[in-house]
Amino acid sequence: MPEPVDAVEMRTALAGLRRTSGLPVAFGGLLSDARHARIAELDGARTGALRGLVISAGSGLGGKAIALARPCAVTDYPVSRHISHEYDTAVAAEGLRSVVAVPVVVRRTVRGVLYGALRTPVSLGDRTFDAAVAAARDVEQALAVRDEVRELLDLTREQAAAGPGAAPGAGPGAGPGAWEDVREAHRELRALAPRAADPALRDALLAVCGRLASASGARATPAAVMEVRLAPREVDVVACVAAGATNAAAARQLGLRPETVKGYLRSAMRKLGAHTRLEAVVAARRAGLLP
Repeated sequence: MPEPVDAVEMRTALAGLRRTSGLPVAFGGLLSDARHARIAELDGARTGALRGLVISAGSGLGGKAIALARPCAVTDYPVSRHISHEYDTAVAAEGLRSVVAVPVVVRRTVRGVLYGALRTPVSLGDRTFDAAVAAARDVEQALAVRDEVRELLDLTREQAAAGPGAAPGAGPGAGPGAWEDVREAHRELRALAPRAADPALRDALLAVCGRLASASGARATPAAVMEVRLAPREVDVVACVAAGATNAAAARQLGLRPETVKGYLRSAMRKLGAHTRLEAVVAARRAGLLP
């Protein structure tokens, strides 16, 4: 079953769908397995008839969207000949007529479905379709970030526990190249953290980053840690620099403007007492801010 924290992304997307499209009702849910989605979130509904409804792939409008992995719509749901009608009772209880359903697709796999609806039978225009697709894309991006974060967390937890020179499954004799993998994973996690919508996941991600940084062979002294306090984005930028990224490349990775990256780097260098980019990286590692 999807974790409850996924509801945050869905609720945000549904609210955005109503706001941008003008549709009075929006609802949706994620798949619990390959063929079934549960309607868990409602926005603008007058009843609870749709809540908890399990949509099977191929059944009804949402099931059709899931099966085809593309948006589908009907002008008048109760009499449409283009869908099956297993869910007519719930739809009628809410008084829905014109409905659009858009699948949430991540890495070519359908992960959920979003609906927008009117209580009058009118043809839905391009603006409505575009708003529904944009809402689904927001959920897709959030889920993709969560997936990537989880994969990196699984990888780096073992790396952090193993310490310098070790990789997942590798013994104490692993070469220095494996520790470079740890540093690269640290940089990727730092870049992903601001994109994680779930606060608990973001905190867990940053906690692992801290463990990776403290696992460095050159451990920081308490005095060094006390002396250096970098802002999170300053650490992100220095981590990118440590991986050899230019300011422009760091900006792309972090979703920032190059001028903003320059500002963070200048501030970090001043706090670290560094005069060059390399000195900043070395000082950050000595302070236990980077692995």
